[in-house]
Amino acid sequence: MGFDAAKAVQATVEWIRDWFDKNGPGCNVIIGISGGKDSSIAAAICVEALGKDRVIGVMMPNGEQSDIDMSKLVIDHLGIEHYTINIKGAFDALIDQMKSAGIEPSKDTIINLPARLRMSTLYAVCQSKNGRVVNTCNLSEDWVGYSTRYGDSAGDFSPLSGFTTAEIRAMGRELGLPSVLVDKVPSDGLSGMSDEDKLGFTYEVLDRYIRTGEIDDPATKERIDSLHKKNLFKLRYMDSFVYDGVEVKAAK
Repeated sequence: MGFDAAKAVQATVEWIRDWFDKNGPGCNVIIGISGGKDSSIAAAICVEALGKDRVIGVMMPNGEQSDIDMSKLVIDHLGIEHYTINIKGAFDALIDQMKSAGIEPSKDTIINLPARLRMSTLYAVCQSKNGRVVNTCNLSEDWVGYSTRYGDSAGDFSPLSGFTTAEIRAMGRELGLPSVLVDKVPSDGLSGMSDEDKLGFTYEVLDRYIRTGEIDDPATKERIDSLHKKNLFKLRYMDSFVYDGVEVKAAK
């Protein structure tokens, strides 16, 4: 059975409306606008659900952002309120403080720190603008752990996490987003590489494997399975110790 993008969009819109009725009546959507397909489509579907007056986009370049014109295109297309908050000062200051303390930041630290600073920024805006923060990850990325823990993997609600990359793109077309946004080559904006270059396989191969269990290359299957297993901790609540003999009596 083929994927019905129109049905998926409508179901997601209804879910967002219901979620806000229960968890944030009158609150705004706060979303980081990177110019990539996921944030673009998440913003569009939130506008569809709540109206453009309740969606606030935040652009967060780390100094200069080569594709910030894509972020502006999303904002202009949707007509949403928006702000630009440059994180370079905070990034540079924290890296300098680590070095002053005698800690040499690793390559992964330098790659992932901007994502964590951006999420802190979104929550600062959220608390100042009566908001709830959108998580923009999709199923394909989550499956192999392609997100930064407490960075782009965080948020208050996640409208796209049940959909693969191909399904997200179909929903973007259904929402009428410009094709340059929907079909943009996905990249993390941090490492200088595309997602697929870093992962070592295409989203087309990954999406097919997730939905059908079918995959042609045994080595790629092994890599996907390994990444999935190693990164499952990102998708669950923090592991916590429960001491025997100590009970919770409060009503659940």
